[in-house]
Amino acid sequence: MKTIDILCLGEILIDFIGHEKNASISETKNYHRFLGGSPTNVAVNAARLGLQAALVASCGKDGLGDFILDKLKEDKVLTSFISRESGLPTSIILVSKSQETPDFTAYREADSIIPETLITDDLLKSSKIYHTTCFALSKNPARNTILKGAKKASNLGLQLSIDLNYSEKIWPNRAEAKEAIREYLSYNPLLKLSIDDCYRYFDGHKTDQEIFEYFHALGVSTICLTKGKDGVTVSDGDSGLIHQDALKISDIKDVTGAGDAFWAGFLYAQIQNKTLTQSISIAQKLAAIKLQNVGRLPDIVGLKSIINDLV
Repeated sequence: MKTIDILCLGEILIDFIGHEKNASISETKNYHRFLGGSPTNVAVNAARLGLQAALVASCGKDGLGDFILDKLKEDKVLTSFISRESGLPTSIILVSKSQETPDFTAYREADSIIPETLITDDLLKSSKIYHTTCFALSKNPARNTILKGAKKASNLGLQLSIDLNYSEKIWPNRAEAKEAIREYLSYNPLLKLSIDDCYRYFDGHKTDQEIFEYFHALGVSTICLTKGKDGVTVSDGDSGLIHQDALKISDIKDVTGAGDAFWAGFLYAQIQNKTLTQSISIAQKLAAIKLQNVGRLPDIVGLKSIINDLV
C-alpha cells in the first residue's frame, strides 16, 4: 500500500535569510529564521498541496532542532524518520536576500549524518517517489545512505527524483561529485536543474542541447531545466522538447526556495498523472507565488484551487 507520496532525503537545516534586500552576507546586519534545506522545502510544499510527505534527515538535539520538528508537524510532514542522535548541532545557512541567485555561507553539522537504518524496505515499499538533492549527496555518511537507498528504491520500482543543485562551495571536489551523481542518475530519476546549477556543475557555459545530451546519455529520460527570466525547458525521451516562457512578476521579494516550490509543484502534478505541459504550468505558478513571499509558501494561498484553475 503506497501511503507516502514523496519520500524526501537529505538536508534539514535553518535558513537565516538577510533582512536587507540585495545586500551581501558581509553587508547584512539582520537575519530572519526559516525552516530550510531543499528536500525539506519540497516535503513541506508537497504536504501543503495535500500530499503525504515524509522526510529522512538529521538535526541536532537543540533548540533549532525543536523548532524544525515543530514546524514540520504543523505542516503534517511525517517526522518519524528524522534522526537527532549524531551529537552535533543543527546545521544552519546564512543567506542574502536577492532577486538573483543568493549568496550563502553554510555551517554544516548534523545534516550529513543520516543513518542507513532509517531507510527500510517497508518505508520504500510504502513510497511513490524517492527524492534527494546534490547538496545532500555532498557529504558522507549521508551520501552512502542515500545512494544505497536509491538502488533499493529503483529495484522496488519507485520513481526517483533529484534536484541537481550543485555548488563548489558545498562540494569542492567536482570529480567526486560527478561520480556520485552519475550513480544516482543511472536509476533514471526525474531531473531538475537550473542554468546556474549547470554553469557550476560543468565549470563553464553549455548550450541547452549540450546539457540535455549529457544527462540523457547518463540514463535520464526527463530533464527539467529552469532558466529564470528565460522560462523553463523540458527535454523528454518520449515527448521531445517542451518550452514555457517565464511568468511575469512585478515584485520579486525573495528567490530562496523558489526552485523547491517549482519542483514540489512538478512532482505533485506527476503524481496526479498530469501531462508534462501541465506539470510545468503548475510548477511555474508555485514558484511565482514563492518569489513574491519571504520564507515558505504563504498560508493564505489556496494552492490547490490555483492548481485547479490551471488545469
